[in-house]
Amino acid sequence: MQVGLSRVRWGGVWRNQDFLKLWAGETVSLFGSQVTTLALPLTAVQSFAATPAQMGILSAARFLPFLLLTLVAGVWVDVYRRRPILVGANLGRAFVLALVPLGAVMGWLRMWHLYAVAFGVGALTVLFDLAYQSYVPSLVEREELVEANSKLQTSASAAEVGGPALGGLLVEWLSAPVAVAADALSFLVSAVLLGAIGRPEPRMDAPAQRVPLFRQIGEGLRITFSNPYLRSLAGEAATYNFFETAILALFTLYATRELGLSPAQLGTVMGTGAVGALLGALVAERAARVLGLGRAILASMALACVAPLLIPLVRGPLPVVIALLVAAFFVNGIGLAMSNVHVVSLRQAVTAPHLLGRMNASYRFFVYGAIPLGSLFGGLLGEHLGVRSALLVGAGGLCAALLWVVSSPVPHLRRLPEQAGPASG
Repeated sequence: MQVGLSRVRWGGVWRNQDFLKLWAGETVSLFGSQVTTLALPLTAVQSFAATPAQMGILSAARFLPFLLLTLVAGVWVDVYRRRPILVGANLGRAFVLALVPLGAVMGWLRMWHLYAVAFGVGALTVLFDLAYQSYVPSLVEREELVEANSKLQTSASAAEVGGPALGGLLVEWLSAPVAVAADALSFLVSAVLLGAIGRPEPRMDAPAQRVPLFRQIGEGLRITFSNPYLRSLAGEAATYNFFETAILALFTLYATRELGLSPAQLGTVMGTGAVGALLGALVAERAARVLGLGRAILASMALACVAPLLIPLVRGPLPVVIALLVAAFFVNGIGLAMSNVHVVSLRQAVTAPHLLGRMNASYRFFVYGAIPLGSLFGGLLGEHLGVRSALLVGAGGLCAALLWVVSSPVPHLRRLPEQAGPASG
């Protein structure tokens, strides 16, 4: 199918009613999820006086499905139509989250229920995210992928800016467990909007014979690591996540004990990252037009990787320290959001549609798997070298992540490739 230049230039995704429904539904649910990010841990603290160990279990329960289910879920996303998966996952998340305010009101809510809710929402989020990233290319034209992903990233960044404030207000007005109902409602709204999409989804071609599950998982891994674009992007993202998580594991301790920031000042500093991300998402499409896609990816990654070098180097009076930290988080947010827009678009462009689920699953399994390892590494490094020295090692590791992309064909891209790259068909 060919699309007239007038549509791409003047209309773009704004004339695509089905994409607008997806975008609106995702925006509503993103803001709702920010409420739960605050309200669920507060429920554990306020209602059950949770210990640090229990808080760790609650956090682990949320991310455990990313390691346990991602590769299998990627196969499902490539076998079944994606829009019903999206609708079903949102309805499931609405049901699971609704158990928290219901249990609080009825008096039967217990700590283990929170563990189960966190795991259940995490499992459904794995399924939703894989189907979501694989579904977008079927709603928009190839020329519109960067624009579409830019708008979706803008919503994610806006939710990170405004969502915590909304969550805090709801927690104060309604109590932490009842505030979770707002997220359940947001997923219902999103499910309705997704269900209203009218564009028929391409039918998934059934294989001539049944392919074993592990062979399909292996195909997803082969696609990801044999394609030079996907391999370099996955390597950069995993390295970045490993060292960024190591930094974040120590940053609260560093900021409050060594630099003397108050909790309010700490929140302000970290919040500027979300403001930077909102700006980065807004300018990502223009950056690709001006610089070319490959150079835009490299430049945005450089911003994200180099800016944290300021964190362990800050010195001086408290206002100067805060200003330097704000600059580091703000610039990092700009680069991270810009690179996310372009990287997701490139991954979608170089992968055949019927393999998107398995590619995304393999990619995310590798990239998300680095997160708990980075946390452990940061803590151990801080114990042996001291917090500031450990942060310097982490910042240096972020800069090293750029080597994956510098040595790849990515910087030479002017625009999205016209067809699937090697080993992706």
